[in-house]
Formats: sequence, C-alpha cells, structure tokens
Amino acid sequence: MSDAFTTRMLNVSTGSRERVVDLTADCEEFLREAAAGRDGLLNIFVPHATAGIAVMETGSGSDDDLLAALHTLLPADDRWQHRHGSPGHGRDHVMPAIVPPHATLPVIGGRLELGTWQSVCLVDTNKDNPDRRVRLSFLG
Repeated sequence: MSDAFTTRMLNVSTGSRERVVDLTADCEEFLREAAAGRDGLLNIFVPHATAGIAVMETGSGSDDDLLAALHTLLPADDRWQHRHGSPGHGRDHVMPAIVPPHATLPVIGGRLELGTWQSVCLVDTNKDNPDRRVRLSFLG
C-alpha cells in the first residue's frame, strides 16, 4: 500500500458501563508515524453497530452531559423493537444515528487540526460489549 494511505486498528476496552473514551492521544501518536509532517485527512471509524465517534470537549463534565442527553433522547427501557441483550439495548442500535460511527478531520503539518477544547472520543452506550475496535486511517 502506498504511503499516501495508512491505516491502523486500535483495541479499546470500554468495560461494562457507558463511556466516553478520549482517543485524541491515540490519534496524535498514529499521525506522528503515518503523516510524518504531511497535510491530509484523518478518518476515525468504529465498525460497531452500537458505538459512535464524537468531536467534543472532555474533562469538564461534557462526557457525562453527553451520556445524560443520550439517556433523555434514547431511554434504556422496553420501548425498542430491537430487544436482545440488556434491557433497553435497542437504544444502543439507534445511538449511531445521533453520534455517527465516523469522523474525518484535517491534518496540517502532520498534526491533528482540532480547536482548543476539542477531543476525538469514542462514545459507547452498549454495556454488553466491553471490547471495541477503532480504525484510524490517514490519507495524505
């Protein structure tokens, strides 16, 4: 494969609770090698039907606010037609329509071009699946 396109898979353990996991450091580490100072695009993709990627502020309560907002929009109860797994698990399959399973971000001079408070995050509301994969791809 050409050095114009490089991809890597991350393994992320989210445990048995809903989580927002900051992947920014993983993305930066990947770009140090893959971008090697070049401009391009970083695509982050989670190949799961019950997880998403968000670009958001972390560490000031926003993580918990996002999870609370998702609970308000998508209650974990028995209203969902998709009923296997934990009670309310059907909501987890709707969540990626709100928090999509991908993001594409600019890379300038080999560095992720994020705003001051922005981080790249995995959003996982599925308590039944503690192990996630995240694909990072750089196109330069």
